[in-house]
Amino acid sequence: MYHDLTRGSISRSLILFALPMMAGNLLQQCYNVADTLIVGRVLGSNALAAVGSAYTLMTFLTSVFLGLSMGSGALFSIYQGKQDTETLRRAVWHAFFLILSITVICNIAVYLFLDPILHFLRVPAEVWDGMRLYLLIIFSGLLATSLYNFFSCLLRALGNSSIPLVFLAVSAVLNIGLDLLFVAVWSFGIGGAALATVIAQYLSGTGILIYVLLRCPQLLPQKGELTGGHFFRRDLLREILQMSSLTCLQQSVMNFGILMVQGLVNSFGPSVMAAFAAAVKIDTLAYLPVQDFGNAYSTFVAQNYGARQPDRIRRGTRQAFALSALFCIIISALVFAFAGPLMQIFVSKSETAVIASGVRYLRIEGACYCGIGFLFLLYGYYRAIKKAGMSVVLTVISLGTRVVLASLLSAIIGETGIWMAIPIGWVLADATGLLYMRTKGGKPAGI
Repeated sequence: MYHDLTRGSISRSLILFALPMMAGNLLQQCYNVADTLIVGRVLGSNALAAVGSAYTLMTFLTSVFLGLSMGSGALFSIYQGKQDTETLRRAVWHAFFLILSITVICNIAVYLFLDPILHFLRVPAEVWDGMRLYLLIIFSGLLATSLYNFFSCLLRALGNSSIPLVFLAVSAVLNIGLDLLFVAVWSFGIGGAALATVIAQYLSGTGILIYVLLRCPQLLPQKGELTGGHFFRRDLLREILQMSSLTCLQQSVMNFGILMVQGLVNSFGPSVMAAFAAAVKIDTLAYLPVQDFGNAYSTFVAQNYGARQPDRIRRGTRQAFALSALFCIIISALVFAFAGPLMQIFVSKSETAVIASGVRYLRIEGACYCGIGFLFLLYGYYRAIKKAGMSVVLTVISLGTRVVLASLLSAIIGETGIWMAIPIGWVLADATGLLYMRTKGGKPAGI
């Protein structure tokens, strides 16, 4: 189903459009949750630490492709709002080949520099071999991840958030089934968990590519467009590069900061690594809905920006922040109250040190989800009005604060200092983004 977000009830349209995105992202996390749960229960805490650290690294790498796709998606939404099908079509294929080229380069680079990356992350000796094996296999799925992210962002930009969910649902079920088969039944170990994820990723990536080619003919180059050298437009590629590179930078800076925090966590040893690995999964699942709501809101703003409807953007912004706050308050209360049982889903009751550290993390983060919820809305807003540079600024504030404070506080109060630094960064970035939104520079230009 395609949603036209330039008309009708704002709250209803946002919620209906966001729901499949929320479900899809929750399913995407099942890739990693399945690895974490099965590896932690079957192979033990060292294997759990290896998979958790690898997950943080993979999140950073895929953020490059995701950022490029999200930046392109914002432009696709603007062209959709303008009803400019020809420019939309050209933009899709300019962006596709750009992102495909970057994906291949990154894939080659991570294989060449795998050992230096592990040294940079300060991976302990008892975790090294398992994490290295896991990454050698999981890196082969980067191309599939890039394909899925690009075409899902494309379909969502056009108002279709349901089809990406379908492909992700099938691949998530396959991933969990293969995890159980490869790790619990056939005893392939940590490599089996990685292989299961890669197979599932290729199913979703190639599946959504084939769907777009077969079911979206209006997005394919039309007869005669590829002849005479007129399909390629340097000005369009420049616009895509500008938007995509800034969004990519924002996503990369955000996840690089998390990667640096992971290195700090690793310095506390396998128990804290395992606690962080499990707690981050819970944390991510808890605020995933507001992250996807922020992406849905971004599409709403971009389509209305293209349709030149500033009043609708203002009304939608007020409603989006209210809905995000309501959801975050509920989730914060649940995570704070059930932190212990949630940790025991991933970790055996006998791992008391791991559970205690994870509970501290969840209760500190769980009290502050409004901070990250508002930040996702601000990222989406500035990306949609072609001010993606502001999203980079907010990310630098959030992550810079997090990394600096984590280093300082952890030296005084241990790993709890790392946990405390995260929400402080959220709040400072929120304050900056909201204050700028009230100025002339923070409003949509040209409408």
